[in-house]
Amino acid sequence: MRYFVIVNPISGRGLGGKSIPAIEKRLHQASVNYHLVRTERPWHAAELAEQAAREGYDVIVCASGDGTLNEALNGLMRARKAGFNHAAFGMITIGTGNDFAGGLGIPADFEQSMQVLLADKRRKIDIGFVQGGNYPQGRYFGNGIGIGFDAAVGFAALNLRFLRGLPAYLVGAIQTVFFYYKPPRLRITLDGESIEQYSLMVSIMNGYRMGGGFRMAPNSHPDDGLFDLCIAEKAGKLRIFQLIPLFIQGKQEGQPEIKMRRARRVEVTALEGDFPAHADGETLCVNGKTLLIELYPRELEVICRA
Repeated sequence: MRYFVIVNPISGRGLGGKSIPAIEKRLHQASVNYHLVRTERPWHAAELAEQAAREGYDVIVCASGDGTLNEALNGLMRARKAGFNHAAFGMITIGTGNDFAGGLGIPADFEQSMQVLLADKRRKIDIGFVQGGNYPQGRYFGNGIGIGFDAAVGFAALNLRFLRGLPAYLVGAIQTVFFYYKPPRLRITLDGESIEQYSLMVSIMNGYRMGGGFRMAPNSHPDDGLFDLCIAEKAGKLRIFQLIPLFIQGKQEGQPEIKMRRARRVEVTALEGDFPAHADGETLCVNGKTLLIELYPRELEVICRA
């Protein structure tokens, strides 16, 4: 088999570049036939992944955090839609959040993620597709969409230079509580159900966690053909602080502000105001009005801890 390895050298506050010698050492030890390339600009990972799939590589590996993983996923999915559907997707965790990989049982520890990759256990997972905001033509995602508060937290966490993982998002959450604007009034349409409310946030999950460890959808499975949604009504500052530990533990269901739903197709429209949103941690919009999200069941083969 031939492996194409994409490394974002600035992922994880520079950990990506520092990890390249260790990646190559482990691949050599395992006698893996590979070609390694560093990303150089935004969306370069998408270009590299698509080209590698078209060239017949068996496994596309991305060593990065969620953002570059999402780019590589988009390139791989573009190749698949063009008929080049042979390649599987592998991940080496060296990023800030590592939520996509974490939802597939891939540890945040570099060495353990290498062990998962080399064990080569595979499963087919669902993939999401979102249209709207800065991507009217659409963008694929593997882990989830965050709308509102959780998107604002993610944006704040990216600006914290010396923290990674859950601590970065906790600090981002504290900042966001005091600076986040008034929650918009949303219409959320899920398959046949419609909900209208002032929403603090809407998380549309294929995986189960977001923000480096917040368990937005603790019962989600990435291969069951449905999104799991966590929809939160507006809440005061004190109440948000009370809810944060519940989200970390995945125990928010049953709280009066929280609705948990499942659906294959979701449309979110701002009736009053607008919203920020992200896909796998990458900005979809800052002042969004409408997003349409659909699920493609069992669309992609990934190497994970099955």
